[in-house]
Amino acid sequence: MMVLFSKKYSGIISRQKIIGILKELFRKSIHLCSAFVPCFLWIAYKPTIACLLVLVVFYSAAEILRLNGKEVFLISAVTEAAARKRDENKFVLGPVTLVLGIISSAILWEKLPAAIGIYALAFGDGLASLAGKLFGRVQIPFTEGKTVAGSLTCFTAIFISCYLACFFMLQGQADITRVSLIVAGAGMLIEILPLKDFDNLFIPVLLGGLAQYLLC
Repeated sequence: MMVLFSKKYSGIISRQKIIGILKELFRKSIHLCSAFVPCFLWIAYKPTIACLLVLVVFYSAAEILRLNGKEVFLISAVTEAAARKRDENKFVLGPVTLVLGIISSAILWEKLPAAIGIYALAFGDGLASLAGKLFGRVQIPFTEGKTVAGSLTCFTAIFISCYLACFFMLQGQADITRVSLIVAGAGMLIEILPLKDFDNLFIPVLLGGLAQYLLC
């Protein structure tokens, strides 16, 4: 009897874990899509900023309606599919902080530093959470569940994205290895902090500012 109960319980846990991973994959695929934003900013800066602002307003209105029992086609379904356990029956803030972080970085910093900050958000923060879910075994104390695997993935992703952005834009005009290491290290430290959805805001703004300082 106990064996059957144990097998049933472990099966439930496994299904919950699989659902959690699938949700994380879906959520981080949205995160990764933000990597296209710097291209749009270079091509059409003002229209891109305007579109992002409209997106924030539209999403916020859709969330308010959803919380009041009125579903908005596609938006509400996407939100429910991507929502974490902690966000159930609450305003899902992640997409708002994601877009506001991108807009803030684009407005505050020059094109390359802003792109570095946005890439750090897209790849570093995006892949860190996914790696933590899939491979995270060793948790970092006092970080509310952040893992060594996630943090190392964050560092690697930010380093590579920063290095490539500088390599193609600067063509040897700066010590891009040093810049990339510093930015990646700072990004990893920010990602470790238990900021919840607000890391979407801090990562692109702070790392974009740091990149601008290092490159000037």
